[in-house]
Amino acid sequence: MSGSITGALRTAQSGLRTNQAALDASANNIANVNTEGYSRKKINFEANVVNGAGSGVIISEITRIVDEGLLKNLRQELGNLSKYGVQTNFFERMQEMFGAPADNTSISHIISSFTQSLDSLIDAPSSSLTQNEMVRKAREMVVRFQDMTTTVQDLRLQADQAISSAVTDINALTASIGDFNDKIVRYSSAGRDVSDLRDQRDLAVDKLAALVEIRYFYRSDGDIVVFTSSGRTLVDNIPSTLSHTPTSSISATSTHSQGDIDGIYVGAKIAGNDLTKDITGGALKGYIDLRDDVLTNLQSQLDELAAEIKTVFNQVHNRGTAYPGAQSMSGTRIFVSPANQTIDIDPSNSAADVTISLYDNDGNQSATTTLNTIMQVAYGAGDRAAKASYAPWTVNEVAAHIQDWLLINGTAAATVSAATGKLEINLNSTTLNLAFRDETAPANGSTQADISIGFDANFDGAVDETVSGFSNFFGLNDFFVTGQPNNIHESNVMDTTFSGTASTLSFLDGAVSLGSVVVAAGDGLSEIATKINNANYGVTATIIADGSGNRLRISHNNGASLAITGTNTLLTTLGMHVADVRTAGVIDVRSDIISAPSKVASATVQWDANLGSSGEYFLSVGDNTNAVAMAKLMTSKNTFDVSGGLAGLNTSFEDYASAILATNASKGDSNEFSRAYQETLSDSLQLKSDSIKGVNLDEEMSNLILFEQAYSAAARVIAVIQNMFDALDRVIG
Repeated sequence: MSGSITGALRTAQSGLRTNQAALDASANNIANVNTEGYSRKKINFEANVVNGAGSGVIISEITRIVDEGLLKNLRQELGNLSKYGVQTNFFERMQEMFGAPADNTSISHIISSFTQSLDSLIDAPSSSLTQNEMVRKAREMVVRFQDMTTTVQDLRLQADQAISSAVTDINALTASIGDFNDKIVRYSSAGRDVSDLRDQRDLAVDKLAALVEIRYFYRSDGDIVVFTSSGRTLVDNIPSTLSHTPTSSISATSTHSQGDIDGIYVGAKIAGNDLTKDITGGALKGYIDLRDDVLTNLQSQLDELAAEIKTVFNQVHNRGTAYPGAQSMSGTRIFVSPANQTIDIDPSNSAADVTISLYDNDGNQSATTTLNTIMQVAYGAGDRAAKASYAPWTVNEVAAHIQDWLLINGTAAATVSAATGKLEINLNSTTLNLAFRDETAPANGSTQADISIGFDANFDGAVDETVSGFSNFFGLNDFFVTGQPNNIHESNVMDTTFSGTASTLSFLDGAVSLGSVVVAAGDGLSEIATKINNANYGVTATIIADGSGNRLRISHNNGASLAITGTNTLLTTLGMHVADVRTAGVIDVRSDIISAPSKVASATVQWDANLGSSGEYFLSVGDNTNAVAMAKLMTSKNTFDVSGGLAGLNTSFEDYASAILATNASKGDSNEFSRAYQETLSDSLQLKSDSIKGVNLDEEMSNLILFEQAYSAAARVIAVIQNMFDALDRVIG
């Protein structure tokens, strides 16, 4: 009988212990009703069976009320929300930078203002007021380009620094998750409750999911293994460490692909451990997209616009001249070997020619000739020996013959040289002025039209480049300049499936070729770049993402000017050219024009058959023919290449600028739409998750009453048993 009474006592005691634990759990639930990441705990009871007979109740486990499947979905959407969320501020900055097309500060409006200044110049080409206003508006435009480039690169730098901060946070979270893993495994093996530790670990996983898209699974011992969506392990038995060294400065030419910007490495800093291109979600992906995609595409569009303005405006400006000509000219084209590189005027027809004329300070002709004429004159030996008519001449030979003609026609101290790598002309005279005029035939007064210049860059006897306009080829009268060496070349934007034709690419930065690379038919951009880099010629080839395609960019390792030539049509197919990258950041008006706006080439060399004995060339102070051409150019349609995700367009400069504004405004709107959608979706999933794991106070109060009654009943059983023992003690006693 005593055994049965003792068993009953122990059974009642188990009721007290388990219901007390249940009361503790409910109290803990109520206390943490507003605690972030806390999940409702439930006490699971189990009948205690000893030798096949019931012996009270025990706690089988304390479980967290969570939906793991829902949590996985929520974490994925939180990562997407963070990706779009971190980009919002950047897009707002971009919108402030660009403004609306009608805003006075927008690039399209500033281009329009420059065009209007050209219209004023047409009405008064010799007025210092209109000349100054035209140059001022041009400077406003280029300064706006420079400021926008600075802002874009500053935003890229901020994104890179944010990547570094995110990497630091990820390392802290993975270390914390690893620590929770150790505690959960250790405590659970000792039979201790680890549900609160799991909550804290879940909170860390939530924060990690917002930074980088993750996948995870649980081991049977309670460990969680976390890895990126591309399969790189972040947390296992030993958490991995990410590393990224933020750059101190970023320019338009800085890219992760070229190695200018550090990667995001897991473990050792080797190429195989770089996660940068593998990350697909989270705030980290948002920052990477900004730095390497969104902002670089925007810069590419700005560079395309600035480069197109520079190229086509300079071509027209080179056709004209300021009144009454120029006393010095400094070319902008860089020659890596002027003693060997050759030009061939009108290589296909051998009919057009370049008129070279000197004028007095009233615009009257003093002397005139043609380039082909003086090249056939022997002024001496070497470069000054007589050359064949319409034959390839080296740059040095052209310089020497022009100088000798000037010397014997009134400018006794004139110098013409390409010793600096650029064609430099200085009359060293205050009474005579120089001007060029391209014509369709060598006869005086022939129709004015740009002459074709065939340029042999690697002096192998074949034309590598054809340029329109003699002065334009040398850049003798450029209006816009960049002052940069030709050390970076790049292709047009090519489709990712591009395959080239067989060709031999040659690289030159002086009189001796750096070397050649054989490209096989079917080679893609990556194969071409690999062959160039493996050749180790002192140049680096990189594949640069641009919009939905790629560019092949080739840079001289020492920053020296570089010439690239090729057999067959590969370079033409690639559209390989001196890179436009960085143009928007460095474009400016020629310094001497800023100082003396009267040097704006508003006029063109004119022909009057009634002057002199058989006609003469002259310059007029009121001539606005080239001003008209420049104004017309700014409102005409120009062909823009595919750039930064913006399709190739045939439109005006102002409209292209508006297209840039519209494209990036659309990207901002799209990002905001995606952010709002993700926020709604995440909130919905969070609400569902919270409704499952969150604490319901009404339910907990009901449980408290239930557990209290159960506890009281167990206590009553113990009280009855105590009375029984007391009665038994009295009987025996």
